[in-house]
Amino acid sequence: MRLCSIASGSSGNCIYVGSEATHLLVDAGISGRRVESGLNDLGLTGRDLDGVLITHEHADHISGLGVLARKYHVPVFATRGTIDAMLRTGSLGKLDASLFQEVREDEKFTLKDLTVNPMHISHDAAQPVAYRIAYGDKRVGVCTDLGVYDDYTVESLRGMDVLFVEANHDVNMLQVGPYPYYLKQRILGDRGHLSNENSGRLLSRLLHDKLQTIILGHLSKENNLPELAYETIRMELTMGENPYRAEDFRLMVARRSELSPVVSI
Repeated sequence: MRLCSIASGSSGNCIYVGSEATHLLVDAGISGRRVESGLNDLGLTGRDLDGVLITHEHADHISGLGVLARKYHVPVFATRGTIDAMLRTGSLGKLDASLFQEVREDEKFTLKDLTVNPMHISHDAAQPVAYRIAYGDKRVGVCTDLGVYDDYTVESLRGMDVLFVEANHDVNMLQVGPYPYYLKQRILGDRGHLSNENSGRLLSRLLHDKLQTIILGHLSKENNLPELAYETIRMELTMGENPYRAEDFRLMVARRSELSPVVSI
């Protein structure tokens, strides 16, 4: 199994997860052309896709979905609340209703040789989820857009070989930045986004001997810096109440408009 971030950030998100036989996207929040280009760089085309897993209906997660689904007739997996919200936005254009496949939190389903398990997250969307994807005994977790984490989040993400987790903002940069007050409060709230510090604290509870790679994603363009997110999480991992240090794990930051290195498990 391999994972690669095609794009990640507040302006658009699209992550590839696949095996030799099965090829999935988590979200399609960039243009269809950029999705195609990213897939081509991975030796794939849109025709190879077996499904798109949608986390929620915000534009930075679905803006390229309509074009992609129409062109390749690719199935779209999402919760009922997210499907209804996407259809209400009208931004997808006309899609064959049979393409939508409803998923439920903590109910596994199989796509060829991959097992997908959605999990509940706290975000200001209709019915948002994160996804855990398994190939045999290898597992990855893709978890962004959560304002707060709890024991359920930790238990749901335990034992992953690869973790792709949000590190959206630096609290100080956000507080002194140009965003209006209401937007700052939304981002800082329990249904907003994880700060660098909170991302590091969550990850500190998920470290284990077989964890291979941690990827930090969904960084804000205005309220974060890749270097700041990286160093903050390194400090939290090393200072956290666990027997590990940051250098025990491969840690990388997903870029806004560049493919990340491919992580093979």
